[in-house]
Amino acid sequence: MSASEPRSAAAAKRFTGLGLVIALIALVLDQAVKILVERNMELGESFEVIPNFLDIHYILNPGAAFSMGEDFTIIFAILQAAVVVYVIFLLLRKVAVRTWAIILGCLLGGVAGNLTDRIFREPAFGFGHVVDMFSVQNFAIFNVADSFIVCSMIVVALMLIRGRNLDGTIGDAPAKKTNHGDDESTEPTA
Repeated sequence: MSASEPRSAAAAKRFTGLGLVIALIALVLDQAVKILVERNMELGESFEVIPNFLDIHYILNPGAAFSMGEDFTIIFAILQAAVVVYVIFLLLRKVAVRTWAIILGCLLGGVAGNLTDRIFREPAFGFGHVVDMFSVQNFAIFNVADSFIVCSMIVVALMLIRGRNLDGTIGDAPAKKTNHGDDESTEPTA
């Protein structure tokens, strides 16, 4: 074991903690806004925030984006649970840089926010409706969790396009050279 291994393990733990704290902040913020809307608005109520652009419109969404897939709520809950488990795995085992910890923490918090609705809200466990409230004109009605999910996925795509790996390296790992006896560059020297 080299001297740098314990340091990278400690850094990885620190970044795991950072990702989990960001996820918790995103989850709490999402749920707090949803509770605030539920306590202060009637279902279906709307008010203008920015004229001709943004309204607060309280709805319950049984489906996915744009209320698609309303008959598959339990499937969305299962998929969201799988994403939560996978992102936690990545944070615990793969992430070794701050940038990825922040991005995956945002994704985890967003997915956990909507999964919390699916699990704990009416009509039933796993079939709960997601609370949405931000209505952008000629677009969709969404919530804080959706914002975290979309923004983090845009950054994930950019990071992958740029070749930024979870461990901080850039691009593909170098290919290992093998000694087949026909390549002088791979033969051991004396």
